[in-house]
Amino acid sequence: MLPSPNCGPRRDGLRPELVVIHYTGMADAAAARARLCDPAAEVSAHWLIDEAGRAEALVDEGLRAWHAGAGEWQGRGDVNSRSIGIELANPGDRPFPAPQMAALERLLGGILERWAIPPAGVIAHSDLAPLRKTDPGPRFDWRRLALAGLSVWPFVPGDPATDLAESLTRIGYPPVDPVARLAAFRLRFRPWATGPEGPADRAAAAALAGPLRRV
Repeated sequence: MLPSPNCGPRRDGLRPELVVIHYTGMADAAAARARLCDPAAEVSAHWLIDEAGRAEALVDEGLRAWHAGAGEWQGRGDVNSRSIGIELANPGDRPFPAPQMAALERLLGGILERWAIPPAGVIAHSDLAPLRKTDPGPRFDWRRLALAGLSVWPFVPGDPATDLAESLTRIGYPPVDPVARLAAFRLRFRPWATGPEGPADRAAAAALAGPLRRV
C-alpha cells in the first residue's frame, strides 16, 4: 500500500463510522486516479484499489473525502464527514478480479480494526443514495465479505411476513421512493432479482434488520 498524500479537509472532530464501497465507473485505474486527484473534479476517495490488487491511499483516513455525495444512512446525512471511501477500479460492467477482492479484504480488515467500525458499517454507495447510485453493483461479492466478517449478509432468512418498509428503515435505507429502496436493497442482497416485492425480499430484510445495531 502506498502512503497517503494527506490531502483533504478535516473531519471537524468526527471519527469515521462507515466504510462506503464504490466502483470507479471508468476505463481503468489510471483514469480513475487522474480524476480523483484533480481538484477541479471535486471528487475524491481515501483509497483506490486497481485491478491487480494494488491499494493506494489518496486521502488520509482521518480527513474528509468527497466520495459519498448527497444521501443518508440510518437517518443521518453528511456521510462524507463520517465515512471512509474505497474506490475499486471497475467500469461497472464486469466482475471484480480476485486480486482486487483479496486486497479489499486486507484493507477493510485494517480499517475496521483501526476505527472500531462494525461489519454493519460497511455499505454500498447505492445503499446511501438509492436515487442516484448503483455502485458497486450486482457483480460485487458482498457475501464473500460477510463470510470474512467484513460486512453483513442474510445467511439465515427472517420472517417473510415482516413489513419490508420497516425492515429497510431499521437497516438504514433512506426514506425514498419504495421502488428505489427495494432496488437498492436487491442490488446488494438479492442481485438480479426482479418484479414486485416478494417473500424472499421480506425474509432477507428481516434477517438483517434484527441483529443490526446503529453505527
